Amino acid sequence: MICRVCDSTRQDLAIDLGKQPWCNHFLKEEELGTEPYYPLRVVYCHDCGAAQLDYTVKKEIMFGDHTYLSGVTKSLSDHFSNIAMELDKRFFIGEKSKSVLDIGSNDGTQLNHFQGLGWTTQGVESSKTTARIANEAGIPTLNAFFNRETAASLNQKFHVINAAGVFFHLEELHSVTAGIRECLRKDGVFVVQFLYMKRIVENMAFDQIYHEHLLYYNLRTLQQLLSRHGLAIFDAYLAPIHGGSMIAFVTHQDRGVVESDRLQRLLSAEDKEGSNTLDTYLQFADRIKQFKIQNLQYLNAARQAGKRVWGFGAPVKGNTMLNFFGISRTLIECLVERNELRRGLYAPGSHIPVVIERELTTLPDIYYVLAWNFKSEILERNKSLIGQGVDFFFPVNPRDA
Repeated sequence: MICRVCDSTRQDLAIDLGKQPWCNHFLKEEELGTEPYYPLRVVYCHDCGAAQLDYTVKKEIMFGDHTYLSGVTKSLSDHFSNIAMELDKRFFIGEKSKSVLDIGSNDGTQLNHFQGLGWTTQGVESSKTTARIANEAGIPTLNAFFNRETAASLNQKFHVINAAGVFFHLEELHSVTAGIRECLRKDGVFVVQFLYMKRIVENMAFDQIYHEHLLYYNLRTLQQLLSRHGLAIFDAYLAPIHGGSMIAFVTHQDRGVVESDRLQRLLSAEDKEGSNTLDTYLQFADRIKQFKIQNLQYLNAARQAGKRVWGFGAPVKGNTMLNFFGISRTLIECLVERNELRRGLYAPGSHIPVVIERELTTLPDIYYVLAWNFKSEILERNKSLIGQGVDFFFPVNPRDA
């Protein structure tokens, strides 16, 4: 294949999670057993160090309409609020009218926080359902895939462009990056919020590998992409959301970018720890295989002891774990979810039914927490259940959650 970042053809297989269904395709009962399966493999580029999938499920299939909503989880909304306040206080101080473009704006949760601070907002969201929800909430949202053509149609330069949890999704990677450059004011700031591959490896969070995530960035590999389009990172920090997400601040390269001390420390840590080497990913792949054995031993022991195990949350990434482990309803009876859009649906591959949390009339003995990235919020919100003896088991215990 051709590297998504640098066009090299020198890749090696690093991680193979087998064939899996598209994990955001939650199924209706009549669809059970009809879902297509696709290879889920991460390859390593020897020329730029980028980790990436070698197979692309078309963006129209994955993002034309889906059931993920940003606003369901308080932790994520609070994180978005903090980002908006940071940008408002840090940049363009004194300007009366500030504008922000959010790429992959989902239900408008991030932009809602900017609106509260008086910013002019524009969202671009490919999913019909979520774009409609955002517009109905008063968040101007264009239902489209963002790329260079869409950027030109907006005919506007923005103070800030935000991409939260979307920059690793991009099938049209270079067209999107070029569009960002063209929509960004000369003094503008592009904020990339992305799952940090170094932390994914450290946390054993292999379930964050799925078909929607085409690329797995570290700061060095993100630099490689941005430099091709005249953009450069000038600052970055690691935020706790999603078990460890990098918040990178980017601007036009020709402004004479000076890297912050904390960015330089992060880059040095990647180099020192070999974060962008094939060996690191091959070792990660071996650890994933052992992780599977350990988790299946735990679940089988619970079943043999007569305990009822339910999944807590029905996150997209949870389906990577369920399918790679080969888990079905014999080990986990149902997935308990707050998102009403998943009512009455079934997880792809495992066919475990999704039930709505507020409608429960009984309790399990164990919650196997698939939404582990919101660990702190889950434990705080469920103190009473823990007091009643329900065990919350986190297959992934992140440093930051």
